[in-house]
Amino acid sequence: MQQSAPSAAKPNWPHVAWFLGLVFGFSWLVDLVLYLNGGLSNPATMLLLQFQMLLPAFSAMFLGVFFFKESPIYHRTHRSASRWFVYYYFALTTVYLIGAVAALAQPDQTATFSSLLLIPSVLGLVLLIVLRLVGGKGTFASAGMAGGKARIWALYGLGLVAYYGFQTLLNYLFGLGEVVDLAAAFPQMAAANLPAGALLPIMALNTVVIGPFLGLIIAFGEEYGWRGYLQTELIKLGRVRGVLLLGAIWGVWHWPVIWMGYNFPGQPVLGSLAMVGLGVLLAYFFAHSVFKSQGVWTAAYLHALNNQALSFFFMAVVTPYDNLLSFGAGFPGLALGAVVVALLLRDPVWKITE
Repeated sequence: MQQSAPSAAKPNWPHVAWFLGLVFGFSWLVDLVLYLNGGLSNPATMLLLQFQMLLPAFSAMFLGVFFFKESPIYHRTHRSASRWFVYYYFALTTVYLIGAVAALAQPDQTATFSSLLLIPSVLGLVLLIVLRLVGGKGTFASAGMAGGKARIWALYGLGLVAYYGFQTLLNYLFGLGEVVDLAAAFPQMAAANLPAGALLPIMALNTVVIGPFLGLIIAFGEEYGWRGYLQTELIKLGRVRGVLLLGAIWGVWHWPVIWMGYNFPGQPVLGSLAMVGLGVLLAYFFAHSVFKSQGVWTAAYLHALNNQALSFFFMAVVTPYDNLLSFGAGFPGLALGAVVVALLLRDPVWKITE
């Protein structure tokens, strides 16, 4: 008797629930610790937020290595050189946890701890290169960690920088922000006796060119979890619907720090809604880059660049008077981002079935 064709694949909801339970449980516990230790005023805030960015990848890797037998990184079947990067990531998360606890215990030493933690991040980049050379082209692709295409990195990266540059210009033209006095805002750079005209280009080079690569390993912590694991499951619902759901989940994940005043000070409710909107828009942009480049590291690079570009344009060029009512992460910026996403959704790549 002839068998009927198998039905379309659906997300493995029990596995998705385990992943989200770990990510939200670990992450919101970190947020609770931060809240109980003074909130965003604590000197260790940025270090704790960086540690939190590692947790989606840690959760996905922990479940994939030890529990999800169908995972490409399951310990009994994963034999490529990329397995050493997985073990490195477990170690990196542990080291960051130790650094975060130390910073909470000795807040005045936070800058020292943060500087020391740059070392394992740089070592992670070196390890990536070595394992790629040793294992060959497919070593990371077979583990769901493909690097993607260089031209997509460059094209989407330039587009992202232009996008935020344009929004910065709109904030200036519509009087929604104030031009930054760099010498006053960054006295440490002015103290280096640099010419006034050189401050902005130097900051741009450091922030938009060098910064994303220094933050690449940390950004991968989110992207392997969200785009690498969760997106792969949710787009079984259809790429457009799956990414929409992912973006909403991603935005909600940020809520505790929004409630503490991050990004939208004094606007916990509207700020939470704006964060979900931003999560959805960025989810579509990052997903499109992954579909086009076929590599999760593309999203990691763009995530790191996105964070750096936002900081540069809206802290060192034109600072918005009200983050919620200005271009960038505010509602006017979300409206502009929705136009960009609408254009991206016209690409046939969204109609591909998994």
